[in-house]
Amino acid sequence: QVQLVESGGGVVQPGGSLRLSCAASGFTFSWYAMSWHRQAPGKERELVAAITSTGRTTNYANSVKGRFTISRDNAKNTVYLQMNSLNAEDTAVYYCNARYGDSSYWGQGTQVTVSS
Repeated sequence: QVQLVESGGGVVQPGGSLRLSCAASGFTFSWYAMSWHRQAPGKERELVAAITSTGRTTNYANSVKGRFTISRDNAKNTVYLQMNSLNAEDTAVYYCNARYGDSSYWGQGTQVTVSS
């Protein structure tokens, strides 16, 4: 059974940091490209950051470049999103995605709220 379980969300003040984790099971994690997406109320889901199966290549949305870092640990079947200098526009539900060929899996999401 495929599972992607996100954790690490919460409420943080502007300028603060959070680290999200996504633990994977039920598939060969090291084969899959991983990504983080987010969806704010009333907005479409958008790609935040992506990382290749080996971890050698990463990509970021312009809005988070220099503030967010995606990484993965294939030995732990986990992908991370380190988020620094958070602002109100980062408030959203964050989802992780695993993709390999035509296969695509989503987690249930974790809420991140940036508020003073």
